Amino acid sequence: MRYTRQIFFSLGLCFTLMSFAACGKSEPPPSQQAAAPPPAAPATPPPAAPAVTVTAIELGNQISADKRVTQQLTAFASHDTLYVSVLTNGASPSATLTAKWTYKDGQLVNESTQTIAPTGPAATEFHISKPDGWPVGTYKVEVSLNGRSTATKEFEVKG
Repeated sequence: MRYTRQIFFSLGLCFTLMSFAACGKSEPPPSQQAAAPPPAAPATPPPAAPAVTVTAIELGNQISADKRVTQQLTAFASHDTLYVSVLTNGASPSATLTAKWTYKDGQLVNESTQTIAPTGPAATEFHISKPDGWPVGTYKVEVSLNGRSTATKEFEVKG
């Protein structure tokens, strides 16, 4: 019986020591030893499309199929049709362009508006004509984008 007690005592001691040894183990199990992938960088949203802006206006008496003035002018004949090509860049689901034509001291000749939905560089055309001829003098066309004046050009009608 004494021999049996010693065996149980020895076995108990071995189990106790193995338990302490297992508790002090610092290595993670093999499944956790693989390096965890680094956290994903936050997804950067695609760059916002630039808001539409007026880049230039062109004045002339003829226009091409792409709505661009064929030859820029600052002086016109009295029977010319007057064209302004508004060049824009950027994107917008809806933008409003206005061309306001005035004579001498601000007398309104014509004002017209177009709604555009550009997706990049674009040209928008405005024109005015007067079958009996324009009075000689100085004129101005002012272009607005969404109600804000963006560009003006002065020009002259000669006899």
